[in-house]
Amino acid sequence: MDVPLWLALLVVGYLGVKLIRPPAWLIAVLLLGGFLLADSVLAPAIDSFVK
Repeated sequence: MDVPLWLALLVVGYLGVKLIRPPAWLIAVLLLGGFLLADSVLAPAIDSFVK
């Protein structure tokens, strides 16, 4: 079964918020931080570290 990455992330994120109940500011910081890091000079270093 092939599941698109966006759908898998959406389901995992939804379940994480429902089950763990993190504060809204933490969710916002993680989303904004990930978005900003993806377009920064650190992106190649993070990419090589993750792989």
